[in-house]
Amino acid sequence: MKSDKLLSSLCYFSVIFAPFLFPIIVFFLSSGEVRSHAGKSLWIHIAPYFSVLVGLGIGAWLGREGQNEIGIIIMVIVGLISVYYLILNFVRGIQILIKD
Repeated sequence: MKSDKLLSSLCYFSVIFAPFLFPIIVFFLSSGEVRSHAGKSLWIHIAPYFSVLVGLGIGAWLGREGQNEIGIIIMVIVGLISVYYLILNFVRGIQILIKD
């Protein structure tokens, strides 16, 4: 049971060393609760990249329209979203480790 908790929390902590590769490998090689955490962590790893992609698209479109100030505000919001998901990964990883 201890190794399941460690592997589940490593899926969340992998945002530092292997954001996509580690949760995908764990997802296909494990079962049960570990597989569930691997899938959840993969989606949490993908969310900031999706927001950056959308933010870059909107920022480029607004920049072409000559509204650079709004584009900068969008980039700040995207940065805050990315930091939020980074912190969320660490919080969920720690929650799994301290859970009974």
